[in-house]
Amino acid sequence: MARTTPTPPRMRSWLFAPGDSEKKMGKAIAGPADIALIDLEDSVSPENKAAARAMVAETIAAEDGRARLWVRINPVTTSDCIADLVAVIPSRPGGLFLPKAEGAADITRLHHYLTALEAANGIPQGRTLIAALVTETAAAMFRTGDYAGDYPGRERLVAMSWGAEDLSSALGAREQRGPDGEYSHTYEMARSLCLIGAAAAGVAAIETVQPEFRDLDALAARARRVRAQGFRGMLAIHPAQVEPINAAFTPSAEELAHARAVVQAFADHPGAGVVALDGAMLDRPHLVLAQRLLAEADAE
Repeated sequence: MARTTPTPPRMRSWLFAPGDSEKKMGKAIAGPADIALIDLEDSVSPENKAAARAMVAETIAAEDGRARLWVRINPVTTSDCIADLVAVIPSRPGGLFLPKAEGAADITRLHHYLTALEAANGIPQGRTLIAALVTETAAAMFRTGDYAGDYPGRERLVAMSWGAEDLSSALGAREQRGPDGEYSHTYEMARSLCLIGAAAAGVAAIETVQPEFRDLDALAARARRVRAQGFRGMLAIHPAQVEPINAAFTPSAEELAHARAVVQAFADHPGAGVVALDGAMLDRPHLVLAQRLLAEADAE
């Protein structure tokens, strides 16, 4: 069977919905989130997982736009992961969100499972994409650069995200944030390692959730800040968070106009390493950033 890697959907907003709630899944799927992220891990209790798997499979199978329907499975080292995959892959979700990933070996292991299940269900090889949560254990923090290598399953990986809750639990930490409400050093380091690892791997870096779902102004400010740092999207835990996230990660008309002006300035001076624009001196990295912004906008 021929191998294919589909173009991933837009990835500005990823809205979690528990896999044992038909109502919440339906709301996430019907809403404006770029990716409806159906959860079989933390939000589903062990005694509800079997029923949730069946519900998730049925829900995905009933939808047409499955490219934006993703499933957070259980960690690849668990038997629950196998049960998740056997249940949901026949319904053809667009991708899987892998929690507690600890390096490229976990991507390869999941890739081998997917290869077998895609073949068994007549699904084109490589169709099921992967996003990985890469900072949820202490060991994972040392391996965020592994994902850039050449290994089986590498072509499935399209995004990397990070998380503070599971990491703080692993560390035995009682606090994640300082008095100013910002993440303390360990968690800022996790965020940075995710961003740098994703850039090295050439995949999208996705910001973690904001638990305070009612403070939409703070959410919007944070989303704009991390986008400026290089993140390409953000996880959401409540439908109200989706619109501010989408707005924050959508280039403004002013940004696009400036990017076009940068590209034109370099085009007007072929071979120049530095050009002047609006009273500022710009070098080649500015051109690369402008070209990337325009390419991403065109892709959308």
